[in-house]
Amino acid sequence: MGIYVNPSEVLLNRAVNSRVYVDKSMILHELNRVLNTEDCFVCVARPRRFGKSMAGNMIAAYYGKKANSRPIFEKLKIAQAPDFETYLNAFHVIKIDINGIYSNSNHNEDIVPLFTDRVRRELKREFSDCDLEDSDTLPDCIAKVFSNRGEQFVVILDEYDVLVREKVKSSIFDPYLSFLNGMFKNADIAPAFALVYLTGVLPIVRDKIQSKLNLFREYTMTEAKQLTEYVGFTEKETQSLCEQYDMDFEECRRWYNGYQMNYHNKSFNIYNPQSVVQAMVNREYEDYWPKTGSYESIKIYISMNFEGIKDDVKAMIGGEHIDVNVKKYLNTMTDFHSKDDVYTYLIHLGYLAYDRLEKQCYIPNNEIRSEWINAIEDDKSYAEAIRIVNHSKILLDKTVEGDAQAVAEALSAAHEQLMSRQRYNHEAGLQSAIRFAYFYATSRYTIISELPAGKGYADVVFIPYVPNVPAMIVELKRNKTTGAALAQIERKEYFHVMDKYQGDLLLVAVNYDEKTNTHACEIRRFVK
Repeated sequence: MGIYVNPSEVLLNRAVNSRVYVDKSMILHELNRVLNTEDCFVCVARPRRFGKSMAGNMIAAYYGKKANSRPIFEKLKIAQAPDFETYLNAFHVIKIDINGIYSNSNHNEDIVPLFTDRVRRELKREFSDCDLEDSDTLPDCIAKVFSNRGEQFVVILDEYDVLVREKVKSSIFDPYLSFLNGMFKNADIAPAFALVYLTGVLPIVRDKIQSKLNLFREYTMTEAKQLTEYVGFTEKETQSLCEQYDMDFEECRRWYNGYQMNYHNKSFNIYNPQSVVQAMVNREYEDYWPKTGSYESIKIYISMNFEGIKDDVKAMIGGEHIDVNVKKYLNTMTDFHSKDDVYTYLIHLGYLAYDRLEKQCYIPNNEIRSEWINAIEDDKSYAEAIRIVNHSKILLDKTVEGDAQAVAEALSAAHEQLMSRQRYNHEAGLQSAIRFAYFYATSRYTIISELPAGKGYADVVFIPYVPNVPAMIVELKRNKTTGAALAQIERKEYFHVMDKYQGDLLLVAVNYDEKTNTHACEIRRFVK
């Protein structure tokens, strides 16, 4: 066994023996379906800490001929698949962590000779009968082994896109591009590959690399296809962990859910795996995933002067979904030509989620929303928005106290700050203004728009998940009266949505007057 050629099962064993482990081994069943087919070239793009490297270690341990992995896999779900025995330890594996190679270089040198030399040394030791020479390229070595022995390889390139993300100079990038071309667009050695598995944060770059790697089938945050349930933790997996560790599942959902993905008429609620694992281990919900990166990832791009981007950002912080065209982005770090490019990039990084059916992006959960607040806090153009966010705790207190005038004034400010003229009068805009003005309330409430209630749909409902705070039902009207809003709440019996809630309710009626651009508010306490 080697480091790069036929690595051991140690890393997989370490993961399985960790305090928190979620069995994702059925991804191997999906990969078995494409072995030695036209679809055997696979590129998986995921945000950092979403399990890319762990999956790569599992793939290497499963297919690798020298790995003693049967005892591990016999305890996992893949052992029940009909093709489990067929491909277990069936191929030679070459696994290269491109990020590790680059990180340990001087950042000014061609990294291809670095990993080629290391892999070639191990190949010469493993296949001493194949006359491998020091002058052979990596494709040459693979071709010789396949020619002499007829044995195939599974190749795994982890973090293949690191040179793109680091925006390295052409003297480093171009040789790497040539390597990819010579490795995977070479018809002479293509039969030697049973499977090629690339992982990265970004999909394949469309201006330079795509022509070199256009044979790869991509699975991304905008289109995960058959691998959708392996992007992160599913709702069922997360709920099981919460039961195992005696953690509140509903609170976990508020913190880390939100990446809703669709495939083959199925909808998957995907949770951030890094954050869920840390919450279970630490037995506390807080912002874990952003600590592995930096809000600079957001800050740089939302400050770009593309028309409407600042209005959109504030609207998304308020809970609104924004239309996005994810097909235009070239998957680079330099070619940003529109706000669609920015949003698509942030989707791939995990700072936005993507609704594939509606073709919209949004901020997925509380953890990420707080990171967006950090990103805009020092930007002067967002100063008023930050003031409203900082005032949101006072507004919540004023609402509980029944100060209707304070609520009306706060909503007017939030509405004015949040909405562009094009959607100022849209009902979704009014709801976003509510959620934006009550930003702090997410620490005490689950906030739901258009919740089925009684004989209709309540506009915005605040359901407490901490004790000693009242639930709230907010009804919005436009060009009518607050009395009409209260009458609708009572007529349609929206309060029945709170039948299982034991505390008092606040009925909050809001009317927006389009002519004066002002809000009126009336608050009534409903004692159960």
